[in-house]
Amino acid sequence: MPTSAPEPLLQVKGLSAGYGKIGVLKGVNLVVNPGEIVALLGPNGAGKSTLLRSISGLLPWSGEITFSGRDMAGAQPRDCVEAGLVHVVEGHRVFTQLTVEDNVLLAGYGMPAAQRRVQVEEALDFFPEIKAKRRDKAATLSGGQQQMLAVAQGLVRKPKLLMLDEPSAGLSPVLVDRVLAAASQLRAGGTAVLLVEQLIEKSLAVADRAYAMVRGTVVLEASANEPDLPERLERIYFGLEVE
Repeated sequence: MPTSAPEPLLQVKGLSAGYGKIGVLKGVNLVVNPGEIVALLGPNGAGKSTLLRSISGLLPWSGEITFSGRDMAGAQPRDCVEAGLVHVVEGHRVFTQLTVEDNVLLAGYGMPAAQRRVQVEEALDFFPEIKAKRRDKAATLSGGQQQMLAVAQGLVRKPKLLMLDEPSAGLSPVLVDRVLAAASQLRAGGTAVLLVEQLIEKSLAVADRAYAMVRGTVVLEASANEPDLPERLERIYFGLEVE
């Protein structure tokens, strides 16, 4: 007998959201399956960050969001984290007056102490550059290192789905590769990743599937290994193709 496809980990249907009276998202549909990397691409202002903020409970929305079989209507950010959905927001939001280690420990607040200690070490192991500075205040880190710290914070709880919003911002090419390699390691361990990025080729190199957004709507869904996908995305970015 043929095996049935796995249930989606995250399913978004007809999602609309915005800021006050300003509508941004217009009926967005998106699926992330267990253990896959999905790249969410599109020009600035397309609504990608708004979509992530809606999914993680930071913005009110209408439509339907289901995560790990749970209806997320009315869910607050803490509910999302407890369900296994972690959002690393754009702009390396870290506590600059705390040490690197304390920033990561804080991300595991509420976990059993022994478990938290183990998972803090595992999160720091992804980024040796900041692990070596664990006793230093986050304010002493470069912008790129603060971005790595923000990602490490997101890893502490071993989420089922990690949503990364522009993780390459402020990073050198070498460190961009390091962050994206961490995403691949997470997938190998069974964690799904929803990746918002401007670096198209690097994103597609690690992703299984890709969505493109324009003006608050999804205009393309494709396998990341489709040979003409970079060209199609380039046309979308320049407003030459909308499916």
